[in-house]
Amino acid sequence: MSKRSLKERLEQGTVIVGEGYLFELERRGYLQAGSFVPEVALENPEALKQVYRDYMNAGSDVVLAFTYNAHREKMRIIGKEELLEPLNRNAIKLAKEVAKEHPSEEALVAGNISNTNLFNPDDPGSKEKVRAIFNEMVSWCKDEGVDYINGETYYYHEEALIALEEIKKYDLPAVITLGLMGENILRDGYTVEESCRILEDNGALVVGMNCFRGPDTMQPYLEKIRKNTAGYVGALPLPYRTTEENPTFFNLPDGGCSCSLPTDTTFPTALDPLYHNRYELAEWAKEAHDSGINYIGLCCGASPAMLRAVAEAVGLETINSKYSPDMEKHFLFGKDETLQEHITEYRTKA
Repeated sequence: MSKRSLKERLEQGTVIVGEGYLFELERRGYLQAGSFVPEVALENPEALKQVYRDYMNAGSDVVLAFTYNAHREKMRIIGKEELLEPLNRNAIKLAKEVAKEHPSEEALVAGNISNTNLFNPDDPGSKEKVRAIFNEMVSWCKDEGVDYINGETYYYHEEALIALEEIKKYDLPAVITLGLMGENILRDGYTVEESCRILEDNGALVVGMNCFRGPDTMQPYLEKIRKNTAGYVGALPLPYRTTEENPTFFNLPDGGCSCSLPTDTTFPTALDPLYHNRYELAEWAKEAHDSGINYIGLCCGASPAMLRAVAEAVGLETINSKYSPDMEKHFLFGKDETLQEHITEYRTKA
C-alpha cells in the first residue's frame, strides 16, 4: 500500500499522533530535565528509535522527529550550537527509519518546530531571530523529506503565525498547535479560537492545542476552536489531572506529597501522582472525537499504553493492541473456569 498523505488520512478518518517524547526519554534516563534539549538524537540514537517505535506500535500514525527544543537558542544556552544541524538531521533520519517498519502502511514523518522562548511582542529583533530559527529548521526538514511540519506549543499567536509563514515557504503541510497558559488567553491577547481561525485562514492544514493542559482544562477550549474553524482540529493534551483552579501542569499541586521538593512546583519531575489513568484518557478521546476532532494524541507524560487506549477508544486497532489488558486469565481477578475458585473468591480481601 502506498503511503497516504496527512490530508488524505484526515479526509478518511482519525489520525493518531504520539507526542511526549521529552518526558518519556527523561523517565528512561536519556534526557536532562531542566534544559530539556534532545541530545539523545546524537548521543543515544537507539534509545530514541525505540521510543519512536513504541509510540508507533501503540497507534501513532506519525513518527514525529524529536527536535522539540533543538533550535539555535537552546543549543546556544547549553554551549553546543555546533551540534544544531547534525542533531536536527539525525532526529529526522531516525524517524524515517522507524516509519518504514510499520507493517501495514508506512507511518508519516513530521518535522518539528516549537516555541523558542525568545519571542517578545515588543522587540522586533526577537521576531527576526525567531523567523531565522524556524527557517533553518524547516529547510533541514525539507532536505530530509518529511511529510509535514508540526509547529507546536506556541503561547504567542504571532510566533505561531511566523512559524506558519516559514513552513509555507517550503511548500510543506502545516499543523499548528497552541499551548494555553493559566490565564486562559495567549500571551499577546488572542483567544485560542481567534488564533486558530487566523492560522487556518493563512493555510494551516490542522490547528488546535497541545501540552500545558490535561483533558479537563483543554477540552472546553477545543470545542471553541471547533466552532470557530472549518477545517481539521488537533488535540494533544497532557495526561495530568489539571483543574479549573490549576489549569496547567506548571503549577499543579500534590497535596499528598510527603517530601520537600527541590523545585518550587511538582513540574517537571514530581508529577507522577497526578496522572490520569488510561481509561479516563480514553473517555476524553471519545469526547474529543464526538466533538469533531480527528487529529488526536497525547503530549508530555504520556506512555505508549495511554496512547494505545486513546487510539482504541476512537475505534482503531494498533500494532500492539494484542497486548491490551485482558484480565480473563488473571489468577485473582480472572474468569477462566480453570482458575482456582478458592483464590478468585479471595479477590476482595487480597
